[in-house]
Amino acid sequence: MAKPQLYETKTETEKAILIGIITQEITPEKSAEYLDELEFLAKTADVECVKRFTQRLEHPNSSIYLGQGKIDEIAKYIEDNEIDAAIFDDELSPSQYRNISKIFKCKIIDRSNLILDIFAKRAQTAHSKTQVELAQYQYLLPRLAGMWTHLERQKGGIGMRGPGEKEIETDRRIVRDRIARLKEELQRIDNQKNVQRKNRGKLVRVALVGYTNVGKSTLMNLWSHSEVFAENKLFATLDTTVRKVVVKNLPFLLSDTVGFIRQLPKNLFESFKSTLDEVTEADILVIVNDISHPNFEEQLQTVNDTIAEITKEKKSVFYVFNKIDNYTYDRKDDDDLTERTVRNYDLQQMEDYIRMKYASTAPCIFISAKNKTNLDELKEKVYVEARRIHTERYPYDDLLYVDVD
Repeated sequence: MAKPQLYETKTETEKAILIGIITQEITPEKSAEYLDELEFLAKTADVECVKRFTQRLEHPNSSIYLGQGKIDEIAKYIEDNEIDAAIFDDELSPSQYRNISKIFKCKIIDRSNLILDIFAKRAQTAHSKTQVELAQYQYLLPRLAGMWTHLERQKGGIGMRGPGEKEIETDRRIVRDRIARLKEELQRIDNQKNVQRKNRGKLVRVALVGYTNVGKSTLMNLWSHSEVFAENKLFATLDTTVRKVVVKNLPFLLSDTVGFIRQLPKNLFESFKSTLDEVTEADILVIVNDISHPNFEEQLQTVNDTIAEITKEKKSVFYVFNKIDNYTYDRKDDDDLTERTVRNYDLQQMEDYIRMKYASTAPCIFISAKNKTNLDELKEKVYVEARRIHTERYPYDDLLYVDVD
């Protein structure tokens, strides 16, 4: 069986619609923010989003995700407007995928599939390519039946008498075998990575972590004077980059990690756990946030939840709120009687609010990586903590420079 391709983008821009739901937990405002992120994902995959569809439901329809009337409405729009793809802001079950595919005359892409497609485009090294391919096959396996139209044909001929084997079962076996081989390959690469980590010696490790597209790579470039790829698109960085940085007389290792995101596909998270080992093994976590994003607190919660899932060790943490140069707020007139919210806070009020809410958990530093604002403050605070850890670990060490691969 040929290697599966999960909806490669055409040379010309594809037209897509976005589909989401509104529930008791997901308000109309929250749904709009989620679809904004989904549209950003689609743009990252070079897809043009022409319309959004939402429906208020208690929970997604287990058969077709939405109600029948809304599905029929969307199907007509797809046919009338020659839409290439329908993108759902959820992971569809195999049965939902099959049922919707029978109704919509276009490609069906769920959130997980879209993220996998972006990761496949971004992967550069053998490590990340293997991780993404493994996640793709794991995503594909339960959905094989919906992707074939000739499943009932039986293999026959000499030596193949009897009940035979459906093609779908053959393909499932091939996919399972490929998954097993990819896991073996990943284990081999991970063993090499572990050896490399051990060879890095006794330097303190600092990891930049955070939601995707918050400016980690830009900060990495400024701090380490390197040229890590940075772009205003989601998941610009997939491969962990490690650089030796020297502040004053102290050398330490600085790593830039893959960005987190809401509802990261489980298969992808499992595949990239080895990449996230930099987070697990770091002594200091610099959690970078985009203060200009209207949903930055939920993004921060996603990051904290992910960190808690991959490491149980207590670490030194700094909260860095980036993009203060891009911060905007909803100005509130004196005669406006509506209740004041955080969206009405100016930058100083927002900084005060963040310190009051988060400073008891970790020091908060407000920067603009773009304009290099307050970078010296960040470097100084990280330096003081890195030196404390180094001195505590090696009380008689003279901080000799150590070469790093």
